[in-house]
Amino acid sequence: MNKNWTFGRKLAFGFAVSSTFLIAIGVAAYWSIYVLIGTASSVNHTQKVLEHVTALVSQMKDAETGQRGYLLTGDPAYLEPFQAAATGTPTVLAEMRSLTVDNPGQQARIGQAEALVTAKFNELKRTIDLRKSGHADEAMKIVLSGEGKKVMDSLRAVTEQISREERDLLSKREADADATSSSAKMTIVVGTVLCLLFVIAAGFTITRSLTDRLGMAVGHVQSSSAELQAAATQQASGAREQASAMSEISTTISELGVTSRQIAESAQRVAQIAEQTAGAARSGEGTVERGQESIAGIRRQTDLVVSHMLDLGRKSQEIGAVLDIVSELAEQTNILAINATIEASGAGEAGRRFAVVAEEIRKLADRVAASTKGIRIQIDDVRGAVNTTVMATESGAKAVDLGARQFAEVALSFKQISDLVSTTTEAVREIELSTKQQATAADQVRIAVSDVAQTTQETEASSTQTLQTASQLAGLSMDLRRLVHPQAV
Repeated sequence: MNKNWTFGRKLAFGFAVSSTFLIAIGVAAYWSIYVLIGTASSVNHTQKVLEHVTALVSQMKDAETGQRGYLLTGDPAYLEPFQAAATGTPTVLAEMRSLTVDNPGQQARIGQAEALVTAKFNELKRTIDLRKSGHADEAMKIVLSGEGKKVMDSLRAVTEQISREERDLLSKREADADATSSSAKMTIVVGTVLCLLFVIAAGFTITRSLTDRLGMAVGHVQSSSAELQAAATQQASGAREQASAMSEISTTISELGVTSRQIAESAQRVAQIAEQTAGAARSGEGTVERGQESIAGIRRQTDLVVSHMLDLGRKSQEIGAVLDIVSELAEQTNILAINATIEASGAGEAGRRFAVVAEEIRKLADRVAASTKGIRIQIDDVRGAVNTTVMATESGAKAVDLGARQFAEVALSFKQISDLVSTTTEAVREIELSTKQQATAADQVRIAVSDVAQTTQETEASSTQTLQTASQLAGLSMDLRRLVHPQAV
């Protein structure tokens, strides 16, 4: 900063630069939030695609289940899942194509899935029509030929490729979101530190500059005071000749003495009130500090709430993983049950194979039970995290109440200060009245001083020197005033 700048300009410069830092930090934070919102939208879009893929596979399984139930029993009620799948599958495929319109690779895979779905429905419809026409054996032969299983395996492979592509996109978008969040945090932290360092440096510089300039002015004042003292010594000889006139002045001085005593009493009252005001201000300062401690407590509680909520999110993800395992086991159990039923219809040697299938079903049931137990454990953990979060939130509320009470005390303290200031104003008015009385006495002093005019001529030379010194003091006073109020000069 320029050394010739006024104190006000230096302060304005410091505030301007600090505000610039704050604006830059705010813009960076806003941009990071905007990018995070966009990334979250992309993640949600990917989740929708994955949900539609799961729905497609599930509907195809329902269709196959309905077909095999009808082939085994001949009951048309088993065809309801088949009919529902036939109606819902085209809608799911259309939504998948709409969601991935910007991804040529996914569009190609969806086309493959459509062809496989059409082929599977053709195979299912053909067997159903044969069963309706009374050719159940031919329908079972088609089922046992493995044609439908090959189509389903191919469809699963295609849907797995679609899911893998979306999961890769999901991982990439989540990584982008983490990177953006980290960048925003770093920008805010670094900007805040730089702003704080600048404010500290500016404060130190301004304080040092003001101290130096005031020090120089005080030095000049001291020099001028020495010259005034020398001039006063020269005027002492003329004071002897003024002794006769001072007798008249003494009476007036007595009146001034009475008035001065009144001023002294008022000043004493002002001093007492000032002490009380200072005490109230100190009390207010202590209250503010306690309020700050309460706010710090609120922040710690808030951080604890955030930590537990993150823990709750992780537990929820683990529950999702366990549910995926349960879904997979349920799917395999269903298929094995249907195959076991088909094998049982053959009787004879096929009965042995039925035993093998039954054993597989038992194993899968064990896995389902184990997964269910894992779900129960995870749910208990989630409940514990939720309870902890509730407790932390209650503690935060208590801290807020404490902070509110502290600031209420601050308001009361400043009310006391206001009352004391009013009393001080009254004392100042009394001082003003006493000053008017002194003005009347000063007129009497002026009459007496006229008798001293002849002696004043003898002190003219020293008065000239005193005037010059006074002019220097006036200039220094202007400098000091310019440091604080440049426009008032």
